[in-house]
This record gives sequence, structure tokens and C-alpha cells, in this order.
Amino acid sequence: MVDISSGMTLEPGDVIATGSPSRVGAAMVPPEFLVPGDTVEAIVERIGTLTNPVGGAR
Repeated sequence: MVDISSGMTLEPGDVIATGSPSRVGAAMVPPEFLVPGDTVEAIVERIGTLTNPVGGAR
């Protein structure tokens, strides 16, 4: 596990942005993508869970 706070001091309000390489879902066999109705959850120990539904295109 990578611990960002071991390499820098985090302050209240800091934003840690993470992501995946583009087209990563296209490289899966079979290809897999998020679709409207899916749910994405990010869990941070001792803080909580952020849950976001995937909506349709605007």
C-alpha cells in the first residue's frame, strides 16, 4: 500500500487526486465500462465512504 503522508505533510483541505489510465476498461477481456445505474464507492479508513451513482450523459 502506498502512503502519501509518508512523503509529504497533508494539511486540512488538501486534495488527493487519483485516477486510472485512459481506456483501461477497453483493455479488459471482455471490455468493461461504467454505465448509468452503476455505483462507484471510495472508502477511506476511519473517515468514511463516498458513494456516487453513475448518471447518463448530459
